[in-house]
Amino acid sequence: MKTTTILLSLLVTLFFSCQTDKKETIAETQTKIATPTKIEKFISKDYSALVALFKEWRTFEKPPLLDGAPDYTVETFEKRWPRFKELQSGLQSIDTANWSVENQVDWMIVWAEMNGYDFNHRILKPWTRDPAFYKSVWSYRSDVPAHEGPTHHGTTELWTYTFPLSTTERTRLLTDLKIIAPLNNQAKKNLTGNAKDLWITGIRDIQYQSVVLNNIQKQTTIKGDAALVSVINDAIDSTNDLVSWLQKKSKSKTGASGIGKDNYTWYLQNVHLVPLTWDDEVMILERELARAWTSLKLEEHRNRRLPELVDANSPAAYNKMADEAAKSLITFLDQEEIVTVKPYFDPALREHLGEFVPKEKRNFFLIGEHYDPRPLYSHFYHWFELARMDTEPHKSEIRKGPLLYNIFDSRNEGTATAVEEMFMQAGLYDDSPRTKEIVYIMIAQRAARGLGSLYAHANEMTMEEAGGIHSEYTPRGWMKTEKELLIFEQHLYLRQPGYGTSYITGKYLLENALADYAKTQESQNKPFILKDFFDTLNSIGNIPISLTHWEMTGSNNHLQFIDN
Repeated sequence: MKTTTILLSLLVTLFFSCQTDKKETIAETQTKIATPTKIEKFISKDYSALVALFKEWRTFEKPPLLDGAPDYTVETFEKRWPRFKELQSGLQSIDTANWSVENQVDWMIVWAEMNGYDFNHRILKPWTRDPAFYKSVWSYRSDVPAHEGPTHHGTTELWTYTFPLSTTERTRLLTDLKIIAPLNNQAKKNLTGNAKDLWITGIRDIQYQSVVLNNIQKQTTIKGDAALVSVINDAIDSTNDLVSWLQKKSKSKTGASGIGKDNYTWYLQNVHLVPLTWDDEVMILERELARAWTSLKLEEHRNRRLPELVDANSPAAYNKMADEAAKSLITFLDQEEIVTVKPYFDPALREHLGEFVPKEKRNFFLIGEHYDPRPLYSHFYHWFELARMDTEPHKSEIRKGPLLYNIFDSRNEGTATAVEEMFMQAGLYDDSPRTKEIVYIMIAQRAARGLGSLYAHANEMTMEEAGGIHSEYTPRGWMKTEKELLIFEQHLYLRQPGYGTSYITGKYLLENALADYAKTQESQNKPFILKDFFDTLNSIGNIPISLTHWEMTGSNNHLQFIDN
């Protein structure tokens, strides 16, 4: 490895230029690599120029409409490509010399998003390869800032509606649903890819859309609304027609669905700003899988004379356990000074306490949740973060909303996974040592499923074979009880490169950030205060951990890349 600044490190991979031992400022590197354009005749040094360009970029990123639906046709992409290159050059022409680290980080976010657009255009092409991209109706809010995986720009977000509908909301729903039929028609023209696993598994997503639409239609307040019923029927008919078309075409699909190791590494480094390669991630996940299994067995040995955990066996028992678990977690975070507990923490958590599920129907997460919900509720740090976005949006225009292309995954999934173990180490389960076993089982499961996704993207395994690793290497057979979760997760990770590994690699990056933060405090003769660390993390926002690390410590030495 050779030491470089963050931007040079990232641009090395993007532009395949030679690395240098000389440290350069972001502005120097930008000037060197930018392609001369008319935009560069005026080079702005004002941060407001970045914000203005960001707004232009986000406006551009939303495609124009075709028959009332977002247009993902090849012709439209080609027509718009020159404008995209202008925006890229405009970003590179901004002189960031003497900017604060915070503002330089914002520049990097916009740079990464533009790389995401470029990668989708060149390699991922979800509108061409991935039938699930055309799923339009979403009945739930994601637990991260935006939907997991590639999603089109005209979705119907049912979870944002309250029934019975007001006049305004009825109009909005009609507008949303009218997009479905023309988009499905467009899908049959755009979907020319040969990715077998993506194609066949994606059919399930479109099939389920019909189920959701039928359920809407059955609502009492909808039945008598002729206009709404008509639009819903059109949506159902077009969805069923798309399913039939996909099933017919599926017989001819024979190609691989992974993007390959080199593309995967480029995507990690240049879009999600994860300073790792495909091989690095294999090593980290193998290490975490072995560590989790070993720690689990040592914990089981330590607890061998303690009674086993007893699962909730009735709705009343579950509700009591869930309530006590929520109180325990919030009280622990507050009294043990882990993080500043905001008024919205408790209600955000309580919206997601779950409900009793009979033993024979429990999936991996529900099994653990019925023994002690606190490990899963720790992962629900997600909901604290979304509540923060809703009630205390970041001051930066660039950070206050969700980053595009799931660029937030190392931050949000990594943090949610990391705190499961961090809270345990800080003493959350001192009252229940057996619960620590659940934490290690969850780490092992995340490492196993991430490993499977890596081999699927390398095209060394099919999605089903990747699921075999996921299932076989999860302790106690907890991934063998309910197959829908297995299919859902491996399908998502094949659709969205880097997501399946982000839980463990994001945890790894966050631990590195904490270590460097603590070391910096120590070098300045300042005490390490855990609450300050988490409060700082939260204040920086939902951006890649590599950038959080830089802003938190002032150092970007952690962003050194292995020579290609």
